[in-house]
Amino acid sequence: MSDHSHQKFEVVSRCADCGEELGRLTVNRADVQSQQASELPDREAMSLVTANVAAPINLALAANVLSDGSIAYADATQYAPITQQA
Repeated sequence: MSDHSHQKFEVVSRCADCGEELGRLTVNRADVQSQQASELPDREAMSLVTANVAAPINLALAANVLSDGSIAYADATQYAPITQQA
């Protein structure tokens, strides 16, 4: 930016496929220079913990207490496809 003496900048964003204008922003040089910026670290370095957990739980309970000759039945059918991407 030091190569130019312009005090205002206009930023225009366009669709790379069709060229349609998506947005337009005018910025003052003083506003840009007053901002502090630093380069972001690599994505891997930004993530301290990578947790990828999937735990489908299936529970069924049947109880027959103090009932002579009776039957208790419990059934739980589970269908839980889990897709994970690295």
